[in-house]
Amino acid sequence: MIQDTFISHLMELRDRLLRVLGALAIVLLCLLPWASELYDLLAHPMMRALPEGTKMIATGVITPFLVPVKVALMVAFVIVLPYVLYQAWSFVAPGLYAHEKRLVLPLVVVSSFLFLLGIAFCYFFVFGVVFDFVHKIAPKSISVAPDIENYLNFVLTMFLAFGVTFEVPIVVVLLVRMGVVTLQQLRDIRPYFIVGAFVIAAVVTPPDVISQFLLAFPMWILFEVGLIAARFVATRKPDEGDDEYRPLSETEMEGELDNIEAGEKSRKT
Repeated sequence: MIQDTFISHLMELRDRLLRVLGALAIVLLCLLPWASELYDLLAHPMMRALPEGTKMIATGVITPFLVPVKVALMVAFVIVLPYVLYQAWSFVAPGLYAHEKRLVLPLVVVSSFLFLLGIAFCYFFVFGVVFDFVHKIAPKSISVAPDIENYLNFVLTMFLAFGVTFEVPIVVVLLVRMGVVTLQQLRDIRPYFIVGAFVIAAVVTPPDVISQFLLAFPMWILFEVGLIAARFVATRKPDEGDDEYRPLSETEMEGELDNIEAGEKSRKT
């Protein structure tokens, strides 16, 4: 019984992964004709900081083809991100209480928005500040011509770092809502979190003070925002007569497993 249930969960996970990959492939195919324009748009903050007439270089033979395709793949992933998060939450939803399932849609929407907001903050603000600072202090005796593949790797790292950073309020609220930690405990670790934020920023950003500060400071501010939001989130304790919180009996558990097996058999047929 347990083995069959485990296999059914693996099959469901496989199906959801295939759906995500299918959606990603469809969006990528739609974006490929504009891959070069997408890279030019991505490179705009760098090109604006470079001297007029300066261009990037490509040191690889097929790099001028692969890099725009990678950019199109990145944009496709951002577009299907809400669908990816929805599939992830749908996979874990059967193991949640009814009151927890009601959090799925708001979490998907807010998580997607915050991740995209982190990317937008990095693109429109951080890149401009960092690139202007770097090229202003560069020696006049050198000619700056960034490699397009190195630039893409840098951009992906920064986008991921800021996208994840902007998820901090969600993490704080969930930890408090699930009762893992209390609000007071999070307040007590505030000094350690600030130090950790600067350590993380030093690891994931380039070795300059400005980019480290531009990542660590928003992380700290978002942690404070999470603390404020968590004040309005109360952890509701289960009541004995509340069916939403009542643990399933052995008979009910067997019935749920039988329903899962029946659903898998009907899907196969």
